Amino acid sequence: MTEKPEAIDREPGHGLEWLGSLALALAIAFTFRVFVVEPFRIPSESMLPTLEIGDHLFVNKFVYGARVPWLGWRLPAWRDPERGEVVVFEVAKDGATTLPADRHPHLPREDFVKRIIGLPGDRIDFVDGVVFVNGDPFVARGRGEPVRDATGRALLRREVAFGDRAFAVLDDPDRPPRPGTHVVEEGRYFFLGDNRDWSKDSRVWGTVRREELKGPAFLLYWSWDFDGPWLALGNPATWWNAQVRWDRVGSAVR
Repeated sequence: MTEKPEAIDREPGHGLEWLGSLALALAIAFTFRVFVVEPFRIPSESMLPTLEIGDHLFVNKFVYGARVPWLGWRLPAWRDPERGEVVVFEVAKDGATTLPADRHPHLPREDFVKRIIGLPGDRIDFVDGVVFVNGDPFVARGRGEPVRDATGRALLRREVAFGDRAFAVLDDPDRPPRPGTHVVEEGRYFFLGDNRDWSKDSRVWGTVRREELKGPAFLLYWSWDFDGPWLALGNPATWWNAQVRWDRVGSAVR
């Protein structure tokens, strides 16, 4: 006698259980992104040679104390921001003009990434292309192979050491240095791009309030030379033509 196939269980409870599991997974992912780690994509060359267009990195939001959505307050911070860290933060945008977000609350916000140079109370001086913090120079050494940006400019790579941090910056020998003095107000931070002569940063639009700092960048999880709109990723030719920088994937942001 031929056995009848077992009936498929179509009880509505199983569908509700699946939806509940999906909702829980989405809630966990949302919580992790809001309070722990957030992805960020590099859209410009202002942080060359440290970060390139098409780099995708993770930001540690937990370390500075993540902002609680809709409530206007932050979780306790693990530690304060440190000089030399590469940090993602919010600014206000008025067309092509960048402004401190807290001083222009009516404007839309955008995420930026730069390196902290000045802490609250610091004096920052720019003299003959050298950055001084409270009278101490950020000494830049070396003239290695030129780094060419997207426009073909040949920029000189220099290694900077300050305290226990070391990182690379770029200088344009054909662009005169911009002199100036800035005193960082309490509760605010002064940022520079590593592509010193082609970065719009705190020298142009001012300092950033502590509350607008999202967290330090710590890991490159993906890198390629694609910088088009997300909709273009639906075209298989985009994936075929884009060049993946495998040597950068998985590297730490310093």
